[in-house]
Amino acid sequence: MGQSSSAAANSSRRDSNNHSHRSKSKATAAISPMLQADEERSGIVDVASDLISDLPDECLACIFQFLGSGDRKRCSLVCRRWLRIEGQNCHRLSLNAQSDLLPIIPSLFSRFDAVTKLALKCDRRSVSVGDEALVLISMRCRNLTRLKIRACRELTDAGMMSLAKNCKRLKKLSCGWCTFGAEGMNAVLDNCSALEELSVKRLRGITDGAASEPIGPGVAAASLKTICLKELYNGQCFAPLIMGAKKLRTLKLFRCTGDWDKLLQVIAEQVTSMVEIHLEKLQVSDVGLAAISNCLDLEILHLVKSPEWTNVGLVSVAERCKLLRKLHIDGWKANRVGDEGLVSVAKNCSNLQELVLIGVNPTKVSLEALASNCPNLERLALCESITVGDVEISCIAVKCVALKKLCIKNCPVSNIGLEALASGCPNMVKVKLKKCRGVTAEGADWLRASRPLLAVNLDTGETIQEAAIDNSDVAHNNSVEFPPMAIQPAFPAIASSSAGRSTSFKSRLGLLTGRRGFVACTLRRWSSSRNNS
Repeated sequence: MGQSSSAAANSSRRDSNNHSHRSKSKATAAISPMLQADEERSGIVDVASDLISDLPDECLACIFQFLGSGDRKRCSLVCRRWLRIEGQNCHRLSLNAQSDLLPIIPSLFSRFDAVTKLALKCDRRSVSVGDEALVLISMRCRNLTRLKIRACRELTDAGMMSLAKNCKRLKKLSCGWCTFGAEGMNAVLDNCSALEELSVKRLRGITDGAASEPIGPGVAAASLKTICLKELYNGQCFAPLIMGAKKLRTLKLFRCTGDWDKLLQVIAEQVTSMVEIHLEKLQVSDVGLAAISNCLDLEILHLVKSPEWTNVGLVSVAERCKLLRKLHIDGWKANRVGDEGLVSVAKNCSNLQELVLIGVNPTKVSLEALASNCPNLERLALCESITVGDVEISCIAVKCVALKKLCIKNCPVSNIGLEALASGCPNMVKVKLKKCRGVTAEGADWLRASRPLLAVNLDTGETIQEAAIDNSDVAHNNSVEFPPMAIQPAFPAIASSSAGRSTSFKSRLGLLTGRRGFVACTLRRWSSSRNNS
């Protein structure tokens, strides 16, 4: 009896162990096909099916789409099937376009045969791929819709012509620091009838002077919606393309040489559908702005560091472009734009939602007009202005009911202006104060305490030398001083004079202020311990 019961117990334990082993094997097989293969090689046979292997390729591809690039790479190493599916469903690819890329292009695009968005970027100090590589890529990526080329100086007109013939579905082309010329660009415009966005920066292959070959319009002009030209010696050779783009919505011209007044007159007469125009460091006067005023549907206008235009040009734009929503003006401290132009904007552009004034000197007159006549004004930035003080800030606080974000930089504002903000602008959620010497940390803390839901960012703009002097003062006086809090910019799109400051400098400055706070806290502990003793 005892032996039979013991045998029965041992048999039941073996059955439970076998059952648990089978359940573990089943769970493991569902997670990793490779582990299942290892178990089969070791003699353990799993009768359960591999659930992942039963998934269709389309479902597995959908799962891969939710993963980041690193996870997708790791998944492609699991098995050959996953490698194939990951490659066939990869639509975006960015490559280091150095010359040693050429030998691996056939195998690379045999795996990634469904790429529609491609970026070819090369270090300016390295030798880039040439025409042969571009021809191979264009033959294997005929469904390409977006292409970005950076610093590929070995590309010529011949390579761009092959690209244009093979990739006729191209919708977006961005090229910078390249050396091909007008012939290659015209080939793209003549073959890519679906092109919607074109961005060109520092295209050195276009010959300078009046004899340069005109670019465009081509078949692409009928579909183009955005044209961006940056740092071109003779960007005016793109005039036929701009004038032929009847559906153009956005035109951006940055630091392109030449007189643009006459060209803007011709463009505005033939292309009236533009809703966004950016002009930066461009030779444009009031004549050019008067031409822009023909774009009656204009909603966004950026006039940055073009000191030749005055209040007259701004008035002409304001009186005709009544749908203006965003206006950015960087007057470059030329003092040619002021209350007259801004009052006209206030009277005519009631839909204004965002206003950025840099190097412009508005007074209470224009600010009160803007606040009273623009009920939808939500974002306001006043930078490098010598006329914006406590009176002007008080006016904004009382009148700008819809204002949500306010940025004030290097203006003669003090804590008195902050007191007005404490009771005004009921919808405001963020205030940024930078390099305003009259505003102290105590004033910012008081504003935070008065309005707990308001994010107040204070940047005193002190230099490393000033911080070092403050450290020495703290050491001698045993006083405690807290450094300004690290902040995020309230207006990331606002251009400022400190935009070119290196990241390393900012990191060093942040490290120094952190040490300064550490020293202050340490001295405070020392002082308290001495008093207790």
